[in-house]
Amino acid sequence: MRKVAKPSATSEFPAVFSALHAILAKHEPLMRVVRDKPGNYHLDAGYSEKWKRDIFFGGIRLNKTYVSFYLMPVYMHPELLKRASPELKKRMQGKSCFNFKTVEPALFKELTVLTKQGLERFKKEGLL
Repeated sequence: MRKVAKPSATSEFPAVFSALHAILAKHEPLMRVVRDKPGNYHLDAGYSEKWKRDIFFGGIRLNKTYVSFYLMPVYMHPELLKRASPELKKRMQGKSCFNFKTVEPALFKELTVLTKQGLERFKKEGLL
């Protein structure tokens, strides 16, 4: 009997990247796309007088062992994570990065809400 090969996690990475890209891309009209290449996507918010430069809002990077979703508002305003589920928090590496190996609809829905909350916070601060 021949064994059927199980798909590797890396074979799912393009789908993970695409799903995460959709979360950020809907906010492009309010920001500047710095990079939009296969496996690397980066959005900047507006200019900050305080920091004298454009502020990174978010991005996605396809790595060797996972796909990373970066969301700077949660770094600048950690209170945004108060309502985050333990499952989403388990995906965190550092203060603003979430790593995924597979498409996880419930967690991606939660990231969508968190991204919108971060966007509203940046608007309130005049960064958009």
